[in-house]
Amino acid sequence: MHDHDEYLYFLRRAFDGMLGALEELGDDLGNTAPPLPGANSPYAIAHHCTAVADYWLGHVIAGRRVDRDRPSEFTAKGDVRRLRREVDALFTRLEADLRQALPSQPPRNTPPADFEGPDRPLSVRGVQLHVLEELAQHHGQVQITRDLLRAGAPA
Repeated sequence: MHDHDEYLYFLRRAFDGMLGALEELGDDLGNTAPPLPGANSPYAIAHHCTAVADYWLGHVIAGRRVDRDRPSEFTAKGDVRRLRREVDALFTRLEADLRQALPSQPPRNTPPADFEGPDRPLSVRGVQLHVLEELAQHHGQVQITRDLLRAGAPA
């Protein structure tokens, strides 16, 4: 077992939970935002999480080039089968990225100041915790959004 395997296990659980909620909804409801101001669709939230993990773990920790269009993450639409394939490919990249990193090391890159994230320098472990924090938050958001959409909640 590699140092990061347990971490990736918990990341995978968060992604599998989001993907499971999307499968329950089906593609039509999964791409629907609830009628609340500023709400995002469950698909867009889960898609955003793939970009978060790829950027913070791939670019910030490992130094891999990751092109990210953050605003479009929140308007993304698609089908859960394709997103599941994207998550599988993401995990292949992340396994390779994290094998190079020691938890106590500084990351190879510093995120731009305008990216939302911790307001202090982080170690590799700190970046990992930030990503897990984001995925846990958004996993819950996807579940609540699923419940709202299934109940047909009014605005």
